[in-house]
Amino acid sequence: MMFFPPIPLIRKNLIIKKLTECNAFSEETAKTFAEAGIINPNGFNKINERLINKKVLVRTKDGKYYLNK
Repeated sequence: MMFFPPIPLIRKNLIIKKLTECNAFSEETAKTFAEAGIINPNGFNKINERLINKKVLVRTKDGKYYLNK
């Protein structure tokens, strides 16, 4: 039996950690994933969309993100 790491959970935790470290908690302090230091910022778009739909992340008009508190 093969074991596959929970990629979506790892990605979610990484995004939250990196945006927290950048203090991205409002539209004024929002960061792009690249600015936040997230590896492969254009990868895993379905995970990103899920976080937005669950209101964990907010995407600004200029393509930046911040954590919804």
